[in-house]
Amino acid sequence: MKRNSGIALIVAGLALAPGMAGAQPGAVPAAVARADGRAVVAEMRRLLAANYVLAEVRPRLDAALAKGLAEGRYDVSDPAVLLDRVNADLTAVAHDKHLSLEYNPRQSAELAAEIAARPAGQPDDDAPSPEQIRQAQRRNHGFTEMKVLPGNVRYVNMQGFVWVGPKSAEAYDNVMRFLKEGDAVIIDLRQNGGGSPESVQYLVSHFMEPNRPLMTFHMAGNQIDRTSTLANLPAGRMVGKPLYVLTGGRTASAAEEFTGHIAGYKLGELIGATTAGAGFRNQFFPLPGGYLISISVGRAVLASTGKDWEGVGIAPNTAVDPEKALLVAQVHALRRLVATAPPREKPNYDATAALLAAQVDPVATALPLAAYAGSFGERKVWVEEGRLAFQREGGPKLALIPIGPNLFAFENDATTRVEYKVAGNAATGFALLRGDGSKVEAARNP
Repeated sequence: MKRNSGIALIVAGLALAPGMAGAQPGAVPAAVARADGRAVVAEMRRLLAANYVLAEVRPRLDAALAKGLAEGRYDVSDPAVLLDRVNADLTAVAHDKHLSLEYNPRQSAELAAEIAARPAGQPDDDAPSPEQIRQAQRRNHGFTEMKVLPGNVRYVNMQGFVWVGPKSAEAYDNVMRFLKEGDAVIIDLRQNGGGSPESVQYLVSHFMEPNRPLMTFHMAGNQIDRTSTLANLPAGRMVGKPLYVLTGGRTASAAEEFTGHIAGYKLGELIGATTAGAGFRNQFFPLPGGYLISISVGRAVLASTGKDWEGVGIAPNTAVDPEKALLVAQVHALRRLVATAPPREKPNYDATAALLAAQVDPVATALPLAAYAGSFGERKVWVEEGRLAFQREGGPKLALIPIGPNLFAFENDATTRVEYKVAGNAATGFALLRGDGSKVEAARNP
């Protein structure tokens, strides 16, 4: 049973709306003769009847395509026109983000050759090729960024659930060891379009006990595939570690499976926006003339809820603009960690959380920003691009973020603050409060 495990099929896990990436006309190899729309749609009807996951929807899809053929709607040779018309008709019936016609002569030809070379009856679950492994390594198996945030909150940006076997497992183990050393974990899936179920299984197993049920995949032909958390993990587990997962409208397919486990088993907090709602498992099939079709061939059901997420997505625990989700996650992590932090670290956690919170929801100042500008001893403050800039003579320019009516923190140093003294509508001076408890006072220069 195909499980989209190869890097070449990572696109098969993306929640692509009809006509999006992969569907644009490209150079047609000399060996590929462009087929007319009628031939393409005729083959689509055969493939949908044999493979589409929802048996009750198959007749309606076929009827829509038959109607289009009868009306001459597909009597076109321009790929862009055919894509628009066919995908509009498919969407009107199924509203399925994994179901779409695409035009990609190279991928279509490669897939057709692969199928032709496969022995009769052999399932489409071959080991990844050397090229697929190379491409996975070039993408670092989906992990594009790792960093340590204030409070030893460990962050990883994951832009694809890539899986090509042992090489991917090795990359995941390295990332998991990095995250395990953190006091809290943030996994960013806001730009993650999906990928391999094996990848999801490997990742989520680090946050759960072994042998817990995860998914049931209902495949066309009444095949059933079930998955559970893995028993052995070289990097160990992080059960109970504070976990925050960032989501948005581009979080799709396999990435939604992962968020579904986090939500269903209450393993952590989802922060951002509802995910794409691409819950079906898909597979690509080649069509005449350089076209190919992505068909939903399986329905994924979460063991934790008994439900899928097709068309509805996974809702966040904390709904915010995805652009602000990382800041919100940091605030939540720091406020949770402050309860168990050593006394000497608590002020830093509180100060950093306050600064980040002020960037999510700006704090109103008592006076217009311009009223705080001026020269104060050897320090100068001015308004630049809608906020205050601060500079000591000969020193670097620093940004100030308001965290109270007359109180500002440095953007890159939450524990150092500028507290203004105000008389009427004017700022007469300020106190520079450092994290070590020291203070410098400065009056406005005449």
